[in-house]
Amino acid sequence: MPASIDFVNQPITDSHPPAGTFAAADHELLDAYSKAVTGVAARVSPSVVRIEVSQSSRRGRDSQGSGSGFVFTPDGFILTNSHVVHGAGAITVQLLDGQKFVANLVGEDPDSDLALVRISAPHLTPVLLGDSQAIQVGQMAIAIGNPYGFQCTVTAGVVSALGRTLRSQSGVLIHEVVQTDAALNPGNSGGPLVDSAGRVIGVNTATILPAQGLCFAIGINTARLIASQLITKGYVQRSYIGVHAQSAPLHRAIAHHHGISTPNGALVLAVEAESPAQSAGIREGDVIVAFDEHSISGVDDLHRVLTEKLAAKSSQITVLRNTEKLSLTIVPAGKRNS
Repeated sequence: MPASIDFVNQPITDSHPPAGTFAAADHELLDAYSKAVTGVAARVSPSVVRIEVSQSSRRGRDSQGSGSGFVFTPDGFILTNSHVVHGAGAITVQLLDGQKFVANLVGEDPDSDLALVRISAPHLTPVLLGDSQAIQVGQMAIAIGNPYGFQCTVTAGVVSALGRTLRSQSGVLIHEVVQTDAALNPGNSGGPLVDSAGRVIGVNTATILPAQGLCFAIGINTARLIASQLITKGYVQRSYIGVHAQSAPLHRAIAHHHGISTPNGALVLAVEAESPAQSAGIREGDVIVAFDEHSISGVDDLHRVLTEKLAAKSSQITVLRNTEKLSLTIVPAGKRNS
């Protein structure tokens, strides 16, 4: 007969950590979180501005509006949303120290909801720019802006999702939008979305009301491309092929079989009727991996390639369709926003 075991009189071994260990660990995490947020706020806030606009209606009445922006270059270029300054009769920029300056509208691009204004002011501190393609879901996201006129308000959360699309006021879909739960309110538009290192990863642009925690920012890589054209030309001119797309990973085996080195491509979500893409034979579900000699690893690459030089020019676009690799001839159309 096997020996019996007296469970009742067995000594009790406490395998739990001492009281207060979890509280100490939580305190360390909260302390690190607080230090990250306060550090970013101190570093970035001097670059964030309040933008006030006035408009005259046909009835002769003046209307007022406000939003946010951030210093993009040390010589006074400030990035914001197109919908903040669109149609403005006068634009005033207020810095963190309360100084106000009259701003000039350099240019705007309603299709991406981005705009540049410029002020003449000394000792401006530009932001550091990050890489929106390097963002990961779940990482810290800090929004700084002026909601409801409360200057330099800081909210924090995480990156909730990537690759969203958002329809601009011009009706065009904005691609590669970052979703965050960092609280945004009217007046935050145009302010920066920042990572834990103080680098701008997006331009805050919209919320979905009455939903809670559904906020969106335009990826800084897209903003950088638009801003460079606005600085050099005062308007944005691009080629147009007529697809709605988002970045998506490639099937490794299929990519390897066709000798494609990029891990991602631009997944076509929809093809507009009577567009260059439809004429070329591009279909929903195709993944664009190359345009002429340029590799396409996402929507940002596709935007970068579609410059005004390609308008009305015959080009080759390479797509993956299921397991096939196809090379199609496409003639992009020209499009200018100002």
